[in-house]
Amino acid sequence: MRTITTTEDLAEICERAKAHPYVTLDTEFLRERTYWSKLCLIQMALPGKDGEAVLIDPIEGPEMSLEPLYDLFRHKATVKVFHAARQDLEIFFVEGGGVFPDPLFDTQVAAMVCGYGEQVGYETLVKKIAKANLDKTSRFTDWSRRPLSEAQKEYALADVTHLRVVYESLAAQIAKAHRESWVAEELSILTDPETYTVRPEEAWMRIKTRTTSGRFLAIVKALAQFRESYAQGQNIPRSRVMKDDALLEVASTKPASHEDLGKSRLLLREGRKGEIADGILAAVKAGLEMRPEDMPKPDVSREQMQVNPALADLLRVLLKTKAESLGVAARLIASAAELDAMAAGERNLPMLHGWRMEAFGEDALRLCKGEIALSAKGNDVRIVRL
Repeated sequence: MRTITTTEDLAEICERAKAHPYVTLDTEFLRERTYWSKLCLIQMALPGKDGEAVLIDPIEGPEMSLEPLYDLFRHKATVKVFHAARQDLEIFFVEGGGVFPDPLFDTQVAAMVCGYGEQVGYETLVKKIAKANLDKTSRFTDWSRRPLSEAQKEYALADVTHLRVVYESLAAQIAKAHRESWVAEELSILTDPETYTVRPEEAWMRIKTRTTSGRFLAIVKALAQFRESYAQGQNIPRSRVMKDDALLEVASTKPASHEDLGKSRLLLREGRKGEIADGILAAVKAGLEMRPEDMPKPDVSREQMQVNPALADLLRVLLKTKAESLGVAARLIASAAELDAMAAGERNLPMLHGWRMEAFGEDALRLCKGEIALSAKGNDVRIVRL
């Protein structure tokens, strides 16, 4: 079991990897105490039952440069295979200055396209495809602690060794069904920098509140922007600055002094003094002084939608029918919220673009226009042209 801790050794294995059609990769990280994920370990395996599998340890090798790995990411002749790659890609996007593996293959995305269910787990795919069981006793490891035990290393390597069989099977299924473009469309989202770009001025949109008052939302926006910027700058979790419930409390009480902050029921001790307290008070002041034309506008479109419930139910039946016939996870095609929006007349929806339009959107539009109907015969639901 080889652990790589130097730039030279990493360059050597990455150069050999370039001679192969694909490599499998995974990461172990921690995010409980930081804003940005702390990369603790990288696993990589070359193809073949006996293909070499290595651990790349940036903690044991703090001077090691990951540039050879990023050079492999840019090598277009070798597919980089991950499972549920979003978190891994965010780490490399931040650590590597915007680098993405190209080409990329995500077995979770491919599995949904192949009908294995919604957000299917790696353990499930290993059981179904590789016919193997994973030892999960090291699942809750603190991957930042050293030394790693042999059991921990074996657990980590299993995430890339079985992935070879899973990838080859799913890639063959995708090719047989001629759905390469479907997978590529989904993967383009994962390799879009916008997926990982967090703008502090937009942070307020993630906070759930039923209040539609422009002034209240202006304070929420200013507080959320301060929290996001401070958390990014200090590399600490948002919750260490203030939690959502405390943010909403502050927006409601509008404290003007440190004494006022001291009366908060929900603010953490750190939020009542020092830089955080000063930032909170400045944000409240900024929200109170925000011009009406600059105040955030609540999204009330959902509340104003006049959903035709019968049509929404028919769209759900159609979606289930189409998903089963295609062998695709229904949730990958469209969400319940999208179906409701379509039943309310909305047409600017993801399911009406790309492969989803072909798989479901065209018939969904026909159903809405009364051009098709649904008929039951035994246990089957059929589409009837009118």
